[in-house]
Amino acid sequence: MRKTKSADIDEYIAGFPANIQQRLKEIRALIKKAAPDAKETIKYSMPTFTLNGNLVHFATFNNHIGFYPVPTQAEAFKKALAGYKTGKNAIQFPFDRPIPAGLITKIVKFRIKKNLEKALLKKQQYKKG
Repeated sequence: MRKTKSADIDEYIAGFPANIQQRLKEIRALIKKAAPDAKETIKYSMPTFTLNGNLVHFATFNNHIGFYPVPTQAEAFKKALAGYKTGKNAIQFPFDRPIPAGLITKIVKFRIKKNLEKALLKKQQYKKG
């Protein structure tokens, strides 16, 4: 992972070798396509997309790209994630395998749905309160 802080996602991506940049650009494009209304930022020194709160983060490590759909809903994707190393809030996409475009898209859309549900619930509670 990068040791220096980046001002934005373009700067973050530019700090890696071309082959890694391509993978990061692919993940970024998949997220943007699945969540066109999401905002890009850097949080926790990682590229982050927000939409009614944090949607997903991603970051480069020595042998993989970490993908963080915070909070993770791994149960919803347990079968699809079976071939990947996962943690409480992370999925590792190894450099020696293709980027799982369909899986990333499904996770991002799932996170959008969850964030919108959470925002609606908050709004309803605020009106009651």
